[in-house]
Amino acid sequence: MHTRGAIRVAVAALLLTAGCTPAGPAALSEADKTALRAIDQRFAEAVLAKNWAEAAGVYATEASLMQPNGPAVKGRAMIQAWLEANPLISTFTIETQEIEGVGDLAYVRGTYSMTFTPQGAPAPIEDRGKYLLIQRKQADGSWLITNEVFNSDLPLPPSQ
Repeated sequence: MHTRGAIRVAVAALLLTAGCTPAGPAALSEADKTALRAIDQRFAEAVLAKNWAEAAGVYATEASLMQPNGPAVKGRAMIQAWLEANPLISTFTIETQEIEGVGDLAYVRGTYSMTFTPQGAPAPIEDRGKYLLIQRKQADGSWLITNEVFNSDLPLPPSQ
């Protein structure tokens, strides 16, 4: 009788500890958050330097960039071509506002401001808006953007 009671207690303890295992991947480390902030700055610096290969290098090869008023741009090579085709940007700043994630998945939310001059435009255009990035940690520990969406805070100009 005493042995049955001990077995029951052991089984109950085993069941209880099995239910107390960790609930999934760990939250992002401060090192990961620092690396994710650095990607934003690397991108901004590359855009200002008109180094489109470096700017596109922060995206995964299969990334998707969801631009305003146009179709999604798919793949790093197409994102680089899209960046190269955009009007000349003379100022560009990014402010990272939030970084969250677990394990190898993170999202970054922030704002941007820029000045650009479309070809043939009489004057530069000021823009500001917001963005949301989804990023995955790679096997080498680096992070790459897999999905991006951004849009302007400014209303569309009146139609002519």
